[in-house]
Order: sequence, then structure tokens, then C-alpha cells
Amino acid sequence: MMSDIENLVAAFDNCTLAHGEWTHAAHLTVALWYLKNYELQEAVKHISQGIQKYNVAIGIQNTLNSGYHETITLFWIQVVQSFLLSTDAKGSILQLANQLVSNFDKNLPLQYYSYDLLISREARANWVEPDLKALATDTTDVTDS
Repeated sequence: MMSDIENLVAAFDNCTLAHGEWTHAAHLTVALWYLKNYELQEAVKHISQGIQKYNVAIGIQNTLNSGYHETITLFWIQVVQSFLLSTDAKGSILQLANQLVSNFDKNLPLQYYSYDLLISREARANWVEPDLKALATDTTDVTDS
């Protein structure tokens, strides 16, 4: 029997997840699952390509103005990866997902990026370094995919 998290990831992968269920918590949980089950670069690939595929399936175009956002995706992957390293991945994936969701508000990127930079076409299309505050950990492994 699959867990709720495995069901969420399967629905995401199969593009059967209801649009309203693709929340901030779901994004973080899917990222967590991939980062726990794959090597970093493979997880990054699954997450970024999966989001783009899912967007298309629910009718959202991935353009320079809408849909997939490279900087936000890689930012959150880095946050989740840092969280996993700092917690030493102790506890069940459900416990980790609950901690992750309760500790990281969806507006966290705005502590690192100015609004104008974050909504720029450049940031949507490519990884852009933060302009307000540096990330606490090295982003090279995440951004060199």
C-alpha cells in the first residue's frame, strides 16, 4: 500500500494531481521525496522536468511570463536539500515533510531576492543568484544541472 506522500508523488508524475492540490506544501513534499530517493542531479532533473510537464498537462504554458520558474525551483531544491542535510534525514518522510512545510513559508525567496529580480524573465528562465542575501550553502551542485 502506498503512503500519502507516495500517492502525491505518483499523481504529480502522472499529471493526475488536481490543480488545487499543487500547493506550496505539495511542491516541498515532492521535492523532499525526490531528494531522499535520488542522487541530487537526478532529483533536480525529475523535479524541474516534472513541474514543466505537469504545468502543460493542466493547461499552464511554460513561457518567460508564466509557468515554470527556474530560479524559484532551484532555490527551493537548495532549501530542501539543506534541510535534509541539517536534520541528517532523521525521522519518517512524513515527519520530515511536516517539519519542512511548517518551517519554510512560501514567501521565503523574498528574503533573498528583490521582487523585481524574482519576477524577471531572466530569473524565470535561468538560475539567478540572490541579490538581497546569499544562500547559506553552496548552490553549485543544484544549479549546474
